[in-house]
Amino acid sequence: MDFLAQLKIQASNAGVSTGQTWINTTGQPIASHSPVDGKLIGSVQAADQASYETVIAKAQEAFLAWRQWPAPKRGEVVRQIGEALRQYKEPLGKLVSYEMGKSLQEGYGEVQEMIDICDFAVGLSRQLHGFTMHSERPAHRMYEQWHPLGLVGIISAFNFPVAVWSWNTMLAWVCGNVCIWKPSEKTPLCAVACQHIVEEVFAKNNVPEGVCGLVVGNREVGEWLSTDTRVPLVSATGSTRMGKAVGAAVGARLGKALLELGGNNAIIISKDADLDIAVMGAIFGAVGTAGQRCTTTRRLIIHEDVYDTIKNKLVNAYQQLSIGDPLDQKNHVGPLIDTDAVKLYQQSIEACKKEGGTFVVEGGVLEGTGYESGCYVKPCIAEAQPHYAIVQHETFAPILYLLKYKTIEEAIAIQNGVPQGLSSSIMTLNLREAEQFLSAWGSDCGIANVNIGTSGAEIGGAFGGEKETGGGRESGSDAWKAYMRRQTNTINYSTQLPLAQGIKFDL
Repeated sequence: MDFLAQLKIQASNAGVSTGQTWINTTGQPIASHSPVDGKLIGSVQAADQASYETVIAKAQEAFLAWRQWPAPKRGEVVRQIGEALRQYKEPLGKLVSYEMGKSLQEGYGEVQEMIDICDFAVGLSRQLHGFTMHSERPAHRMYEQWHPLGLVGIISAFNFPVAVWSWNTMLAWVCGNVCIWKPSEKTPLCAVACQHIVEEVFAKNNVPEGVCGLVVGNREVGEWLSTDTRVPLVSATGSTRMGKAVGAAVGARLGKALLELGGNNAIIISKDADLDIAVMGAIFGAVGTAGQRCTTTRRLIIHEDVYDTIKNKLVNAYQQLSIGDPLDQKNHVGPLIDTDAVKLYQQSIEACKKEGGTFVVEGGVLEGTGYESGCYVKPCIAEAQPHYAIVQHETFAPILYLLKYKTIEEAIAIQNGVPQGLSSSIMTLNLREAEQFLSAWGSDCGIANVNIGTSGAEIGGAFGGEKETGGGRESGSDAWKAYMRRQTNTINYSTQLPLAQGIKFDL
């Protein structure tokens, strides 16, 4: 495949890099099979302890120099990375689609998100502002400034194999940090490709070796980062279970953890909604990326007056979904990441039925020509109750639960009545309902939308959620502050030294 050669992907790839040097290791090879057709794309040599230590040592050395580069100069390097990503958008987008299984348009879209965050970070490099404050002491000036933390460990998930890394890395770089990336072992080749692209840009700009580290590996590599006192910040994206382990390990050493974890996202559909917009938002949110987004719509909370209408529209729309090779743009739904994900999908369907759920669109695993990988499943819809254990749980698959409500207060209570708190939406033309949903007694999620779905966050806004979603924020707004340390400064330009509490010394 041409796009593999363009990205320097070979049958066997080193999985550890300091940003200039690729390191051979004694780690076990990690094979990457495409969920699209089940074929082996390539393999990656995992990090071992020695190679990990080499990457860390180089990162520590590089930070001493990189932090002294003016922030706009660091931003210029990131600008060039954005330009390189524009050149590689087609092959990298195809690799994302083929290795992860999302549609080709979503693959291209993910690379575009990388480009967008580069643009955002370039502007940010000239806006790392601190405040000035009036001192209570005469002839004193107070202000605060922000300094880089040092080494930032980034643990990313398979469902967005390149974009979420870029959200963290581009901001961390312009802030003056160096980064060590531990990508998902399910999509290692996307990380190798990104590393090659960045290394080309860094070499042209004489960026110190170690600013961009890569350590491909399994769970133990994530554990090394989480327990390493030399890594002051670990940003982890993935399941709540993984995030709890990372948070506990980082917290035990009083490090900082930025966690963006699971979502159990809902759309409230009011009787005053534009039903066509509501159905479109629900379908895109529920079946996009085959239900493998942290912002996937998993629950529809529908007013009783329009419940049957919405249900019938959804049933009709699901019958028109085309499932197949995601590189074929005629298909709406691609495969799940692997057969383990398929098993979880099947178990969740059975669990819902045991609790009393009724499927109005049946699920199932697809077989036959075009489905040889065993990773293709049918998006399905179940009528359920909010208290069902399976409804409270996040299943990374295209299963949508329909829930009925009478009052907006009840709908918001159902929306909030799950452990996760990432993304939420309400479909309504009623201003009072919309404002109540966005109020302090409305949605408890980090993202709350009106008349758009739960998926499709923009770069400019901070991304993340509350409760078991972890509380972290990535990407836009002032999320950059997570990658820096705050310092308060006071300058005395008087001829006196006033002491606190009026204390005086007779000297």
